[in-house]
Amino acid sequence: MRHLRVLWRRFAGMLSKNRVERDLEDELAFHLQMETAELIRRGMPPEEARCSALRRFGGIARTKEIYRETGGFPMIEVFWRDVRFALRMLRRNPGFSLLAILCLTLGIGANATVFSWIEGILLRPFPLVTQQERMMAVTGTNRGVAGHDDVSWPDYQDFAKNCTLFDAFIVDRITGIALSVGDRAERAPASIVSSNYFDALGVHPILGRGFEPAEDIGRNAHPVTVIGYQVWRERYHGDPRIVGKALMLNGLPHTIVGVAPENFHGTFVGWAMQFWLPLSMQELFDPGGYKLEDRGARWIEGFVRLKPGVSPTRAQSEISAVAKRLEDAYPATNRGRGVRLYPLWQTPFNNAGTLLPTLKISLAVAIAVLLIACANVSNLLLLRSFRRRHEMAVRLAIGSARRRLFAQLFTEGFILAAFAAASGFALAYTCRNLLVLLLPARGGVSMYLPGGLDWRVLALSAGVCAVSTLLFALVPALQASDIDLAGAMRAESGGVVGGGRRALLRSSLVQVQVALSFVLLVGTGLLMRSLRAVEATNPGFSTANVLATTIDFAAAGYNRDRTRNFQELLVDRLQSLAGVQSAAFTGLAPFTVRSYQSASIAVEGYEAPPDRQITVESVGVGPSYFATMGIPLVAGREFARTDTGAAPPVAVVNEMMASQYWKGLDPVGRRFQAKGQWLRVVGIARMSKYRNLTEIPQPFYYTPLLQTGGGSGLEVRTALPPETLTKALRSEIQKLDANLILGEVITMREQVDRTTAFRRTALGMFALFGGLALLLAAIGLYGVMSYTVSQRMREFGLRMALGADTADLLRGVVRHGLKLTAAGILLGIALAMVVTQLVANLLYHVSPRDPLTFAAAGAVMAIASLAACLVPAWRASQTDPVRALRT
Repeated sequence: MRHLRVLWRRFAGMLSKNRVERDLEDELAFHLQMETAELIRRGMPPEEARCSALRRFGGIARTKEIYRETGGFPMIEVFWRDVRFALRMLRRNPGFSLLAILCLTLGIGANATVFSWIEGILLRPFPLVTQQERMMAVTGTNRGVAGHDDVSWPDYQDFAKNCTLFDAFIVDRITGIALSVGDRAERAPASIVSSNYFDALGVHPILGRGFEPAEDIGRNAHPVTVIGYQVWRERYHGDPRIVGKALMLNGLPHTIVGVAPENFHGTFVGWAMQFWLPLSMQELFDPGGYKLEDRGARWIEGFVRLKPGVSPTRAQSEISAVAKRLEDAYPATNRGRGVRLYPLWQTPFNNAGTLLPTLKISLAVAIAVLLIACANVSNLLLLRSFRRRHEMAVRLAIGSARRRLFAQLFTEGFILAAFAAASGFALAYTCRNLLVLLLPARGGVSMYLPGGLDWRVLALSAGVCAVSTLLFALVPALQASDIDLAGAMRAESGGVVGGGRRALLRSSLVQVQVALSFVLLVGTGLLMRSLRAVEATNPGFSTANVLATTIDFAAAGYNRDRTRNFQELLVDRLQSLAGVQSAAFTGLAPFTVRSYQSASIAVEGYEAPPDRQITVESVGVGPSYFATMGIPLVAGREFARTDTGAAPPVAVVNEMMASQYWKGLDPVGRRFQAKGQWLRVVGIARMSKYRNLTEIPQPFYYTPLLQTGGGSGLEVRTALPPETLTKALRSEIQKLDANLILGEVITMREQVDRTTAFRRTALGMFALFGGLALLLAAIGLYGVMSYTVSQRMREFGLRMALGADTADLLRGVVRHGLKLTAAGILLGIALAMVVTQLVANLLYHVSPRDPLTFAAAGAVMAIASLAACLVPAWRASQTDPVRALRT
């Protein structure tokens, strides 16, 4: 209780400081008066009595100070005095203050922005989903094949039944739907999910319900949907009676059973889902036929939630053991098949895994920008502290402790950091959703990549702010408080100050800025060269004069025969148009986001390893597809209109498949089995790319759409511009069936370029931060050179008096600045040799130590440094010798 009373009195004393001071004055005056009266009573004269009382009483000021220290919170009061003094000093130098705050704002804001991207895209990407730290992504694996694969629904069910370390197995397969609106239809992103989806995620619809277990079962047996909050508000105007109403999805009426809560956008990073559909509707929304009962049909993407306390390693061991038992039990479909768990930030089937390298690089680059900003502000504070050396000397001379000087200067740095942190947080809030602007929309639907600016990001950013304060304020405060009092008091204001040691410190900070900026410039150059190499890669098909689009037959309720008849009619009509050379349908165009069908194959005469299963991807294509796409045939023929369901099954294989499974033999006329059916090879196609320009060659085969059915992709070889063909194509479709939906019409060049979007994003990050770093380094060099020139004015005047001309002074200052730059570049080269390995996985046909890129970065750095030195050098060359020697 005594401690509480003391604490309360301290608080009361701090809050009522004026009253306490008055009481203290009154009490001291009373004691002094009583002592004086006592001495007078003993016979001492009044004046002598007062002087004696003062001597006996001791120093009044010291007594007051002791009382203040025991009656309040002196540390807080001293700090508050330092803050007020620091604010006055910063207000007296607005140019310096604004420049320092701007530099720190860029550094802190860049880091806070990247933190928000990492939080919102990698670490906690699903708003409203509970306990995301226990969620992991699930993918299949294929022994001997790099990368990941999907999982079949029967396997997924077996994992859920036999694994004991998991709370839930959750299916989430992204798809696109056609939403009928009056006489037109719109494309929208949707997810096919398991019935436990909403319950397992801890997300509860605000109206209606989620899905029921029975809706996982059946073949298109449960046409129901949960709609997104945005759809409910914008399309249905927030109708509270929306549950139970129907809407047309892919040409089939679906009953709305629930409305998702606001801010829940699904569990696919990159796209905001608008509809959720039960597993039983898989066939209608996922191409490739009915898959729920096919253990060999691998299409499931999803997540698991670990039980509390279960480590990812234990979970992986258990699910791998179950996968091994399934491999033994079902060798025909599961031989060589496994399963792998990924943390959310490495999810390979959505944009988390795709953006991971870019965000890693962005974080490293943002930290480098912060270091450059700190070095810059540290240099500015050093220069400012040298100008205040006389003030510091006077304060020391009248009794101020060195630690008080240090605390005052450090407080000034803290104030700068506080203003910069507030500005940086505002900048991060503005830029938290900026990443999506660097990525193109697909099919008219923009990506959704919001940053997460929550308390974790703010706390981490505050920590960065605290560390940065130490980085830029500590050294100047130490230097300024370490003053030679006698020398400083003798020095004149116009003399040379700072000394060799301090000049070396300033130069070192500039060299660090130059080195870090050089590293960022090298990274930008490497990514730029890599992007050019990627874009110059031959995809194996024509990107000029080929347009791609889709026609949604499922939305109009087309069956296989009706689809085939319409495709033949439309191709004939298109090929009769002026400017159209050929047209062909395909099950899936290359370089799209959807996955090709994969199947286990058995090649006649080829013995597969006993522990592996040969799996090859394929796509169905129509007649004239290879001619339309510009894919040459090495041997054999392409598909004709006679390759119908009544004809023997045939296939065209690519060169990789031909060389891998028919070593040295001509595969034309030979057979292989896929999905229980024997196909005869009728042609060999030249190698081409299927997903992106940097993929490694892989076996692949094509089947005729007239035998397999389906095919919503349309490729047209034409010299017509996309706008003209779009009008003609829409007109022809309207003549045949006005209910069909024409998708986005783009060139194959644009289709290919979309796959380099993430590389462009990484390049954009490097270019943006590299530009900031270059600007900050130039500012730092300019500040140091300007200060150096101002301190050497007397020297320059003496040189000119002795015969030096303006060109000599100009060259001397520029030479000094370029020496600092050269030393920084040498340090940057050594640093870049190590750091550029971080971007090695983003480089394509470019070495991380490419000499041409290093040379170009050095040239850019030298030009920027020269520009930063020219103004100080010009000032030096304009020195008036008479005026300089008089100062």
